[in-house]
Amino acid sequence: MLVVLPWSTYWDRNVFAESVPVLLATLQNNFVRGAVSGVGVINLAAGFAELVALMAPAPPPPNIGGRPPISVDG
Repeated sequence: MLVVLPWSTYWDRNVFAESVPVLLATLQNNFVRGAVSGVGVINLAAGFAELVALMAPAPPPPNIGGRPPISVDG
């Protein structure tokens, strides 16, 4: 939403922004729209990074006590 919404016509027809002309001018500034889209891109990248971390295999448990690890292969 944050990536696409600032560039849509819905962004321009904001009731709250129309009541305050300074806010409307600020929200229609392309730099503000780009900043909001940038936050959306960063949010998507962080979400995908967390998803990749969840899908990655778990590391093996640490070898405590100096014993060789037990093999389940036989």
